[in-house]
Amino acid sequence: MENNKQMRKWLDDMNLPHPLVIAGPCSAETEDQVLKIAHDLKDTDVNYYRAGIWKPRTRPGNFEGVGAIGLKWLQKVKEETGLKTATEVANRNHVDLALEHDVDLLWIGARSTVSPFIVQEIADALEGTDKIVLIKNPVNPDLSLWLGAVERLASSNIKKLGVIHRGFSTYEKTKYRNIPEWQLAIELQSKFPDLPIINDPSHITGKRDMIFDVSQTALDLNFDGLMIETHHDPDSAWSDAAQQVTPSRLVQIMQDLRIRKETDAEAEYNSKLSNLRAQIDVIDNQLIDILGKRMKVSDGIGELKKQKNVAVLQTNRWNAILGKMILEGESKGLSEEFVLRMFKAIHQESINHQEKVINA
Repeated sequence: MENNKQMRKWLDDMNLPHPLVIAGPCSAETEDQVLKIAHDLKDTDVNYYRAGIWKPRTRPGNFEGVGAIGLKWLQKVKEETGLKTATEVANRNHVDLALEHDVDLLWIGARSTVSPFIVQEIADALEGTDKIVLIKNPVNPDLSLWLGAVERLASSNIKKLGVIHRGFSTYEKTKYRNIPEWQLAIELQSKFPDLPIINDPSHITGKRDMIFDVSQTALDLNFDGLMIETHHDPDSAWSDAAQQVTPSRLVQIMQDLRIRKETDAEAEYNSKLSNLRAQIDVIDNQLIDILGKRMKVSDGIGELKKQKNVAVLQTNRWNAILGKMILEGESKGLSEEFVLRMFKAIHQESINHQEKVINA
């Protein structure tokens, strides 16, 4: 992407004393609700007030947003509180209406990012705009598709661009609503360090009590800001109730987060070290998750061996695995000694699991 440094200029020009904060309800529900939350947030670290006007739902019949009337409520937010406003757009009509109502920041949702046709339609409608436009990652972990959306918007002469990392959908049940796949965001940062990246812990976690931890990880990985869904009465919210926090809780989160600034050589060193350690923490969590999955498979093998009265230790199979993994490890720069120690420990844990099943 050309003019990569130009993309960061809009963020640098804001000269913020803290990471960018975008907050507000998942959905605009009523005028009173929108304005109450806005007034609760007006004297906080929030830079942009977000509210979903059109809500793409997975299945029909759920609340799909109040529509264009909600844009008038956002105009009132700006008039009464001075907060800049933000909302999601999914087609040309949304863009036209949002621009007509002077929304300051627009984002493209994960379901829209998956379609180059939709992204191109939005890019054409926004051509030459000076509004900030952020692109959420696509539903599936496809870095090329994500960057392709950025490139389409950049080709439409949109200068104030950035991305939102909201996690990726998976059929497998995990502790997250959308798995972070931090390595994709890290790779994007590595390739395009001047492209602002915002983290959306609300959609990653799906649970308000996990938002702080994911936010801290994002800041440790040098993300530029956070988008956190905020509601004055989260449990009564019309959409995504479980992942929204109260304004007071948002203020507490922002106070508790450790925010590192690069002001001199030592601070830059500490920042880079923290970033690398955060990457290791992410990978360590993935290792534990994968090992847990491996042991569940071992439990299944134990059940089969129990049914057929087969011995737990199968020497030929073990030797074949070990030889293969030593070669794989060497190709990744791992010593034979390390691979042997690691897989012996894994093998022993697998045997323990199988014996527990057989002896149950």
